[in-house]
Amino acid sequence: MKHLTLAAASVIALSSAAYAQDTFTIGLSNGFVGSEWRTQMIEEAQAAAAAWEEHGVTVNVVVQSGNVDVQGQIGHIRNFMNQGVDAILINPQSPTAFDPVFAQAAEAGILIIATDAEVTSPDAIYVGIDQKDWAAKSAEWLATTLNGEGNIVAINGIAGNPANEARVAGYTEVFANYPGIKILNQANASWDQAQGQQVMQNLLATYPDIDGVWVQDGMADGAWRAIEAAGRTTDIAATGEIRKDFMERWSELNLTSGASVNPPGVMASALNVAVLRLQGKEFKEDVFTGPNGNAIYIPIPFVDNDNLAENLTAAEGKPGYWSVTDVVSPDDAAAFFQ
Repeated sequence: MKHLTLAAASVIALSSAAYAQDTFTIGLSNGFVGSEWRTQMIEEAQAAAAAWEEHGVTVNVVVQSGNVDVQGQIGHIRNFMNQGVDAILINPQSPTAFDPVFAQAAEAGILIIATDAEVTSPDAIYVGIDQKDWAAKSAEWLATTLNGEGNIVAINGIAGNPANEARVAGYTEVFANYPGIKILNQANASWDQAQGQQVMQNLLATYPDIDGVWVQDGMADGAWRAIEAAGRTTDIAATGEIRKDFMERWSELNLTSGASVNPPGVMASALNVAVLRLQGKEFKEDVFTGPNGNAIYIPIPFVDNDNLAENLTAAEGKPGYWSVTDVVSPDDAAAFFQ
């Protein structure tokens, strides 16, 4: 495969000296701190790094996290390069804007792995869920729950964000297969609960005949609060959250909801892949897929009324903002390598 050749030649052209190390430094770049999901993502990556001590490997992580634009994240990468890190894990603000700086990092022998949102660069790989499939799964659930007919609205995250755009493409493709489903409106709420609630209030006032709501996590709790305030919890089906506090309300109110899981553990999964690669392991020939030929997709769990109780049990003792999660362990990540 052409993309795989590029990945082998330039994405991960690491020195033989790096292979002999049992201590690695990995930079973590997060350009959005507007959700506790991102906080959990960083915490799980730090925990995964610490767990490598059990394998005799020291993984030091350097975290740069803040609300920054693309230029700010490019600054993160340059800082990591100046610090001489072995790998950079990034939750990117753009699919394309990092190509030049990724090339410079790769030239310096640094492994680049994007997570949560895919990138086009031939000098990076992606480890995370297929965001388009994430949306498709919940859209299919909603369409099936409505028996293929009804008026729906969609509430999206941040316009232009690569994960958001992939999700919009996913649900658009699914709903197009159901001629009885009519999308009345699509709005953005920036993955913010308060904005999600306000947008849903406006949509309910404008479209009193809503049957279903496709809303992304990070906003679904707010949307459901608006639905509850309008007294519509029994006649509207809507996608939901994977947060503990929402799942508790979901159970108490017996909501008709379902949620694809984008686990906060995606960066921890990427870190485990990075360490194995830094140790000198070679990727399997057919491991890369996706539109850019550089993606390793990990499983997408799904929460619905059938397994809600099971997920609430797993959340016992966790804070309300805790999200259902999963991590590709070092042993599971080894399956990606020869």
